[in-house]
Amino acid sequence: MSWKKKLTTGAVLASLTAGTIYTINKIISFTSTLDNLLCKDEGQYFDWRFGKIFYRKQGEGKPLLLIHDLTVNSSSHEWNKLLKSLKKTNTVYTIDLLGCGHSEKPHLTYTNFLYVQLLTDFIKTVIREKTDVIATGASSSFVLMACANDNSIIDRIMMINPMNLSTLATIPTKRTKFLRYLLLTPLIGTFLYNILMSKRLSEQNFFEDKFQNPEFLDSEIKNSYYEASHLDCSHGRYLLGSLLGRYTNANIFHALKNINNSIFLIASTGAGENIAIAEQYRNYIPSIEIATLKDSVHFPQLETPQALLEQIDLFLGAEEDS
Repeated sequence: MSWKKKLTTGAVLASLTAGTIYTINKIISFTSTLDNLLCKDEGQYFDWRFGKIFYRKQGEGKPLLLIHDLTVNSSSHEWNKLLKSLKKTNTVYTIDLLGCGHSEKPHLTYTNFLYVQLLTDFIKTVIREKTDVIATGASSSFVLMACANDNSIIDRIMMINPMNLSTLATIPTKRTKFLRYLLLTPLIGTFLYNILMSKRLSEQNFFEDKFQNPEFLDSEIKNSYYEASHLDCSHGRYLLGSLLGRYTNANIFHALKNINNSIFLIASTGAGENIAIAEQYRNYIPSIEIATLKDSVHFPQLETPQALLEQIDLFLGAEEDS
């Protein structure tokens, strides 16, 4: 076979492969969002400088901002089991972070400071008064950073199973940068992302790690996480690239020393490291209050919502009653 025929054959095979991958990506994007579990009812958008931010506002009373964990399959849907109770006493804001849920997923490098800016601008522009904040997991870090950066925007803080401070301080390496590069590659990056965010791998790598009894978890919850990761043609890969690349990490040790706010930390006992992490934060903020919750690993708002509501009521009601 001449080199011209080999070149032609190679080009045809490459085109067929690319076409197949493109078709698979489109099918996954379409089928994963058919249920429309993350509907936009009663929601609105904050037209932020880096992209539109989806949020909901419910109830009346002192403002309370609920921030979901910083993962590509998380969204404000994470808080649904708490809203009915919380909106009776508070004006509750639930937000989809940039790169998550129904918010825009721009092609950029997502950093911890990007979310500090988002939180600061959202509170100043939308809420427009000092607010209490409840945040899950990695999102707690930029809440603390925003608080240290501007003490006029946040009042009380509740962190639910925050990230290990030492892990949070790790920086990008050649390996993590390469992972980000792969995910940002057109076509192949989307295909790789769809594999990583498939139902099977999500079951193995997310639900089994984050929930105490994933086999008993409501299928609607599982499907909502799956749907969130595939909204907007799977552009969540841009955020995933930054997460795997460690660009969303930040050394917040210095910030902890500058915070005088009332802080409450929830540590789920389903994962042993949560207790150790809570003590890690106490070493830097001696005044921090810590409570433990049984029968949950990372998301007590989904596994033990009533127990979490009791702790929220104790914390947020304490200052109001004094």
